[in-house]
Amino acid sequence: MKLLSLVLVVLVTCGAGGVVLLAQQPPPQQLDEFVPIDQLPPQDQLPAAPLLVAAYSFVALALFAYVVSVARRLASVQRELERLEADMKRGSGT
Repeated sequence: MKLLSLVLVVLVTCGAGGVVLLAQQPPPQQLDEFVPIDQLPPQDQLPAAPLLVAAYSFVALALFAYVVSVARRLASVQRELERLEADMKRGSGT
């Protein structure tokens, strides 16, 4: 029984490896020399400016959201602290 399960595991493992090898894409063709970007076809060019603006915008918005979140939590803590101080004054006065 152990031998049968071992053979089954080996066959499944080898079969899965063959399927993975068949599913892989062929490597892209590599250019033999440098081609300037202005000589590339338009679909191969990747303009950096829109991506850079998008990345900086995302970071700026995320930072702004974080600062607003911290400010709101700090205001909540400040209100709670003022309430506790008022309760302590009322409690010690009686």
